[in-house]
Order: sequence, then C-alpha cells, then structure tokens
Amino acid sequence: MKTPESLTRREFAIKAATAATALVATSPGLFAQNVTEKRFTLIGFTKPFQHLSFEETADTVAEIGWDGVECPVRPKGQGQIEPERAPDELPRLVEALKSRGKELTLLTTTITDVSQPHTERLLRTAAALGIRRYRLGFWNYDLANPIPDQIAEIAAQLRDLAALNAELGLQAGFQNHSGRDYVGAPVWDLWTMIKDLNPCHLGVCFDIGHATVEGGLSWPIEARLMERHLTAVFVKDFLWQRTDRGWREQWVPLGEGMVDRAFFQWLKTTSFSGPISQHHEYDHGSGQTMIAKMKKDLEVLREWLT
Repeated sequence: MKTPESLTRREFAIKAATAATALVATSPGLFAQNVTEKRFTLIGFTKPFQHLSFEETADTVAEIGWDGVECPVRPKGQGQIEPERAPDELPRLVEALKSRGKELTLLTTTITDVSQPHTERLLRTAAALGIRRYRLGFWNYDLANPIPDQIAEIAAQLRDLAALNAELGLQAGFQNHSGRDYVGAPVWDLWTMIKDLNPCHLGVCFDIGHATVEGGLSWPIEARLMERHLTAVFVKDFLWQRTDRGWREQWVPLGEGMVDRAFFQWLKTTSFSGPISQHHEYDHGSGQTMIAKMKKDLEVLREWLT
C-alpha cells in the first residue's frame, strides 16, 4: 500500500476529484444559492494598463468601478508583471488595490507545465497573498499530426497542474480561445481533457466572446457543457467583417456585437459565483477616453446581469 508521502501529484488529483464528486452527490444543498441573492465579482483585465504604475492602476480601477482586476503576469511585453519579478511586485500591486478597496482576483499566466521556469515560485507567491485563481497559458495544435494524440498529451499536463494546485490551494482556468489551431477553441476538446478533474483545482475561464466566434448559435451547448467547470467568465463582443483576407471577427464595445445577453441570464441560474472579467480587444484609446469606454462596458454588463 502506498503511503500519502509516496502518492504522485497525478494520483493525488484523482483521489481529490473522486472525493469532491461524492461530496456534491451527497450534499447538493451545500453548493446551492438563491439566484436573487447572487452577487458576481466584476473585474477588468489590466493588459491595457502595462504603462501604468501600480498606484495609477489602482486609481484607474477605482475610477472605472470594478471590484478588482485580472492581472497579466507574463514575460516582458505581454504583461504588467514579469514572472521572475512577481515575488517582489505582486505584493505591491495587491497593497495598492487594497488601499482603494479593490482586489487582485485573478492572475493571467503563460503556465502550461509544472516544470516551466518560475511556475512553482509564482504560484506559491500567489497562494501566500491569498490570490486563489489563475489563468493558464495557451496550447496550439500541430495540424500536421493526429489531434487525439495531442489531446492525450495535453490532458496529462493538465492533470499534473491540477495536482500542484491541490497542494497549494489554487484553482487554474483554461480559457477557450478562437482560431484554426487553438486547443480549446471547439470547447468539446477541452471538456474531454478536464471532465474528470476537480474543478476546485482546474476548470475553465469561459470566454463567451470566443465561444460565439467559434460556435455561432450553439453557444448554449458549450456553456452548459462547461457549467460544472466554470472558474471565471470572460466577456467581450464582436461583429463579423469582410476584409481582403475574407471574413474576420472585429472586436467592438460590449452590446454592439453578436454576443447574446441571454448568456448572462442563464449564468444567473447556475451555481457559478466566481468573477466576470471584462476584456477589451477593440480600439479603446488611452487616458480618459479608455476609462470612459471601459465604464460604458461595465454599465452594459451590469444591465445584462439585472
């Protein structure tokens, strides 16, 4: 018989997932919520704030009216904080936000494997600061090789990440993207990889914008498929536009595109109570112009949730 010390991370994750499934089955009321009392945490992705100091970021978040932020902790040029600097800089950002009554709700990372440089140190730093959620990096399919083999390989990486998260008390989310070679773009492939994992350790940052780009009218199927696995919801809007390269999605302010507000009415009927993060892929400008557009998106989101 194996002792607890000899269990692998993967075995630990499987045992934890089994226990959680049994708990849900025997105690459904434990997770039930009164829909009329539901309160989502509304946050913003601070990718556009890379040129701002932590104090300026906190002031901007307060002016827009978000409850907190989704902060990109990625290599230089991709995020607000570089992974190797996170132990020094994350506490400063957390403190700046806290002084305005705001929180650092979610980290966006490039993590796809437990063995990546800075991964464990970054995650331990997050856990020590009380940041429980983070977004994983992206995987891309090699279209010249069999897709099922790649799904199996990525699923193994996700199991190892889930086991590490179980040790640290963290929850990772896989964002569904859109594009010809993105893993998770069809959503069904992602479900096959995570369906047996404990969503407390690894689930989905469900992006209704990308799901609508990929699925069109079938987004209710993808949303319901992922309901049990939701760790966060990402919101943005788009329109199809004809270009010299054919039809392409054009990102637009929330409410001006094809994303159906019915998604948010459905979301209120679920047990999900995690953060909803605004993403702004359209040309939002800078300074007060940017702030005004993000505030307008927040007004639309709040309207859709009422």
